[in-house]
Amino acid sequence: MKPWPILVFLSSAAWCQDLDSALTAEQFDAYVTGKTLFWSFEGQAWGTEEYLPGRLVQWASQPGECQIGRWYEEAGQICFRYDGGEAPSCWIFRATITGLTADLQGPKGPFLLQEAGQTNDGLDCPGPDVGV
Repeated sequence: MKPWPILVFLSSAAWCQDLDSALTAEQFDAYVTGKTLFWSFEGQAWGTEEYLPGRLVQWASQPGECQIGRWYEEAGQICFRYDGGEAPSCWIFRATITGLTADLQGPKGPFLLQEAGQTNDGLDCPGPDVGV
C-alpha cells in the first residue's frame, strides 16, 4: 500500500494551505469521503476506517471485525459514535506532509494516530448473520 503522493496531497484541496492546523468538519469530509484510511500508533498498525458519504464510517481493528458509526463535529473536534458502542470519541485531525494525524481528546487521551496509507477500496465487512 503506497501512502498518498505528496504532490497530489498538497495540490488536491485548498484546506492544505495551513498545514498542521486543526481541520474543520468540511475539510475533514473533503479529505476522507470515499476513502479507506489505515491508521498507526507509534509505527504499529492500529486499525482501518472507511469513510462513506453522509458522514458514515466503518471501523476495523482486525480484518472482518467491523463497527458501523457516524462522525460529527462538536466544539472544533471530529467525534465518532459507533452502533452498540460506548460514548463517542472525539479527535483533532491535522493535515501534515505525510497525511493526517488524529489526536484523541478527553479522558482517554492523549493518544496520537498517524495516517499510514489509504485506498479507494472499501473494507471487507460481512453483514450480521452471514452464513447462518
